[in-house]
Amino acid sequence: MTDTQTLDLVAVDAYLHRTLPDYQGPLEAEKFATGQSNPTFLLKTPTRNYVLRRKPPGILLKSAHAVDREYRVQSALAGSKVPVAKMYALCEDDDVIGSAFYIMEHMDGRNFADPTMKGEDNATRTAVIDEMNRVLAELHMVDIEAVGLSDYGPPGNYFERQVGRWSKQYRASETETVPAMNELMERLVASIPADDGQRTLVHGDYRIDNMIFAKDSPDCLAILDWELSTTGHPYADLAAVIMQWQMPAGAEGRGIGGLDRTSLGLPSDEEFIAKYCERRGIDRIDNFGFYLSFCFFRMAGIIQGVLKRALDGNASNPERALRLGKHVPQFAERGLQALDG
Repeated sequence: MTDTQTLDLVAVDAYLHRTLPDYQGPLEAEKFATGQSNPTFLLKTPTRNYVLRRKPPGILLKSAHAVDREYRVQSALAGSKVPVAKMYALCEDDDVIGSAFYIMEHMDGRNFADPTMKGEDNATRTAVIDEMNRVLAELHMVDIEAVGLSDYGPPGNYFERQVGRWSKQYRASETETVPAMNELMERLVASIPADDGQRTLVHGDYRIDNMIFAKDSPDCLAILDWELSTTGHPYADLAAVIMQWQMPAGAEGRGIGGLDRTSLGLPSDEEFIAKYCERRGIDRIDNFGFYLSFCFFRMAGIIQGVLKRALDGNASNPERALRLGKHVPQFAERGLQALDG
């Protein structure tokens, strides 16, 4: 059976035997419940565990689910100051399990579903968020020429390119008319800042739940989920952090909106941005409302795609996908509010 919930273990086992010299079976697999884009599985063997991340089968939006790009960027960052999992193998032959996939190291650490880090003390929360800030600054200071990623994304105005791309993606997966989204797309096009020359590696979905931390320290072991990575403007990643924090607290919103951050040991938006600027040697960031609005817009486009895949029957987590899809209008409204300051 080829779907988002299962793996052909016989085929995967045979592939690992002929690809990884030190691989030893027998093999078991367990699908991770989190994640809405590329289905991800924990592969268990008697000697070590691996992670398999695959494209969903079926008809997909153009340029989406690019597991080959995920593999390339994480391979390029090996040995850099940006923590990533070790890449073992990329299989682009759809005949093996029905879609392309890659095998990577399983990072045995802590993953926080949301920024409140329930159960942790204030000192840990403060340290983890500061580490998140440090790693983000390091990501944006990577020499893309030196690591072989100068061609990882096209030149030109990143936001112009991204607004155009996600507008097309949204239209391709649109299931109903959302007036706020239509207005947001129009206003964003008219509000794109002039290119300031910054061109760095960007993750595209930089959030605390896409990171693995050490079990006994705040150190980040790996950034995960590089599907949206490219070369572009670093403020999109920074604004993505702030966007998540504005979401309601809890399992669905995974934000810290409305919470007393000081009592939890969490920084204000301004403090986080200032620390990032200090680490990168930047005086200030003007027009931050645009960058924040862009992130709300892009997230609306992403979850619209998730909803469409759920309705088409190839979502990674169908039940959560349908719930998320209901929030497209809210993200669009938040994007408009951010533009208005």
